[in-house]
Amino acid sequence: MKADIHPNYVETSIVCACGATYPTRSTVQGLRVAICAKCHPFFTGRQKLVDTAGRVEKFQRKYARHTATVASKVASVSVASVSNDDN
Repeated sequence: MKADIHPNYVETSIVCACGATYPTRSTVQGLRVAICAKCHPFFTGRQKLVDTAGRVEKFQRKYARHTATVASKVASVSVASVSNDDN
């Protein structure tokens, strides 16, 4: 085996955004993750929205605008049909 070509394999810890810490060994010192087994929805049974760059808010604004447009079209159609019935 060649000498000095392998990276250092050191003890480190993985730190989650929720605060959970897992000791392990790696070639990278101080790993940080966004979701772990303690806070992942699959393991906890709770839904957690993970927002990356405002995508959840963007989707909610887009969906709200779409439902408002559909609701106004439905209202105008029902008003038009009521006014046509009066003739």
